[in-house]
Amino acid sequence: MIGAGIAGLTTAYRLRKLGEERGLSIDLEVLESAPRAGGTIETVIRDGLVMERGADSIVTEKPHAVELCHEIGLGERILPTSRDHAGSLVYRDSRLLPVPDGLHLMAPSRLLPFLASPLLSWPGRLRVALEPFVRRRLDDADESLADFVRRRLGSEALVRLAQPMVGGIYTADPEKLSLLATMPRFIEHERRFGSVIRGMAAQRRAREGGVGGARGPRYDLFVALCDGLEELPRKLVSLLPAGSLRLRSPVTRLIAKPQGWSVTTEAETLDADAVCIATPAYAAASMLHDLAPKLAGELAAIEHASSATVNLVYRREDVGDPVRAFGFVVPAIERLPLIACTYSSRKYAGRSPEDRFLLRAFVGGALFPEHLDQADDAIVDSVHACLARMLRIRARPLEAMVSRYPHSMPQYHVGHLARIDRIETALAAFPTLALAGNAYHGTGIPDCIASGDAAAERLVRALGAQT
Repeated sequence: MIGAGIAGLTTAYRLRKLGEERGLSIDLEVLESAPRAGGTIETVIRDGLVMERGADSIVTEKPHAVELCHEIGLGERILPTSRDHAGSLVYRDSRLLPVPDGLHLMAPSRLLPFLASPLLSWPGRLRVALEPFVRRRLDDADESLADFVRRRLGSEALVRLAQPMVGGIYTADPEKLSLLATMPRFIEHERRFGSVIRGMAAQRRAREGGVGGARGPRYDLFVALCDGLEELPRKLVSLLPAGSLRLRSPVTRLIAKPQGWSVTTEAETLDADAVCIATPAYAAASMLHDLAPKLAGELAAIEHASSATVNLVYRREDVGDPVRAFGFVVPAIERLPLIACTYSSRKYAGRSPEDRFLLRAFVGGALFPEHLDQADDAIVDSVHACLARMLRIRARPLEAMVSRYPHSMPQYHVGHLARIDRIETALAAFPTLALAGNAYHGTGIPDCIASGDAAAERLVRALGAQT
């Protein structure tokens, strides 16, 4: 295993389990260049605060992560979102406005609450309401999020709703983001119902029986772990064979041999029957450049965006915002130095003491990489200045923690799925080599876990065929 993020750890865990089930003796070596395992999943706990440096939630709509938690004994540690403050906000013209019931990412499943909301101007709302009368697209070509939303819902819906909602998930440029690779359900709504709004209304009725609603992201679909998401990689590490995880061991060379592989680190060279590369795509490309130039070229072509999170701790009495919500997103058109903010103290129970208020802001992404050129103190100052205006905060934070993630978020540009097909075709020449991670079939934790499961299955099949 090369890489001990969540995808690599899942692959290692699943390899061992599948080997036991199929009578294969598998000796694992897990190589990680960093001084810790877990990748971007990292939790800091101190003074009653549970601060997530990276991801803070698991999406339950994709079951792989929750199923893995139950499988490895973390089921009782799963923490639902708070019911007291469910909802999300969008910043517009110096105000934080609630997302109307039934709006999901870019389009409403209920028109009346949407039409009553000031999130868009009246012309913008009317343009969205006319979406069911827009002619459906007939060809199957990939399309950017921006082109799709402008075509079906209008330009204002793009800049005021779709871009900030989706930007908070993918930190992406909507003009380049592939809708087919990220949110194919909206394409399916257009094809099946001739309308995104009609399709979402049908989906809502099927899911809820016509009762209840969603406000922005469906927060009932998000969970965490009691002591933060790092519980998950820590548990997976504890299930590895003793001594199999080697930290501070970057791989410098990968060579295919007639029977297996040669893997060289800065300290040693290891022989292996099979290899899984669970690193960012550009790192995998570097390892495969001499061995498989075409495959490496496709991997290197997957662009990655950089981002940072900023955890800020305030006295609760100094935060004046009375709005009941889990957080807000900021449209890029506002030109502010943050793209979203989560009210961590409200989202999950036990994240801060009663007299503290924990906020987590997001900076950078594909649209604003220049915001990451500042020093940590300057980032904290600019983020605090924005939050102070928005949330009527009356004092400086008691503490702040900036976490940078350079080139960590793969960008699923238009044509991404075709590129993945080419990668998998090239990979077929190497049956005992697998790829796993967030660059291929999804960027979230459940997607990474699914990729690890698939990589383990591929390698176990290949190893079984050799015996």
